[in-house]
Amino acid sequence: MINKIARSIADAMAGIQDGATVLIGGFGTAGIPGELIDGLIEQGAKDLTVVNNNAGNGDTGLAALLKAGRVRKIICSFPRQADSHVFDELYRTGKLELELVPQGNLAERIRAAGAGIGAFFCPTGFGTQLAGDRETREIDGKQYVLEYPIRGDVALIKAERGDRWGNLTYRKAARNFGPVMAMASSRTIATVHEIAELGEMDPETIVTPAIFVHRIVKIDRVATQAGGFKKAA
Repeated sequence: MINKIARSIADAMAGIQDGATVLIGGFGTAGIPGELIDGLIEQGAKDLTVVNNNAGNGDTGLAALLKAGRVRKIICSFPRQADSHVFDELYRTGKLELELVPQGNLAERIRAAGAGIGAFFCPTGFGTQLAGDRETREIDGKQYVLEYPIRGDVALIKAERGDRWGNLTYRKAARNFGPVMAMASSRTIATVHEIAELGEMDPETIVTPAIFVHRIVKIDRVATQAGGFKKAA
């Protein structure tokens, strides 16, 4: 019987290796799998390459993972913001490597990995430092830069609902990078707020099919005064 429901976050995170490339869903704070990031800190894997839209906020979530010294390199689009002091300190002192990728390129490079595309040409970044020393080509009179897929050893994503096979749906903007990251990784771990019985989820509404998901963990949802959510005690 296929049952991908993990008994705990610790069980779901077991086996993540030092040096792994970890794709972490989220757009700012929307869709960040905070419980899984905390679980990764507890799990202890180090020398990680982390792929996310940004480089953490405040002192929690992704910022806490950086502060714990577990990340060697981060690939993201928006590393600096008002409360990115953890990233700022690590980067300025040479303790963290940064690969800056335009947001559309980031999404497409991840999607390409899941789609089995070896590389693709994109105009974004041509003629800038972001292009680096990569191959360029003129196509129909326009200049393009060769971009390569971003593959993950593991993806950590936040979903809304799932079943024991691993089919997932998302809540509004929390969807963001989750679906493409699940496709681009060798192993996908997702949190959900609801567990559906098999057959309850309309196949037409499933966003991430079970074939891309390896473990799901149910977490409680409690409204905060700020209107967000946190894990129940």
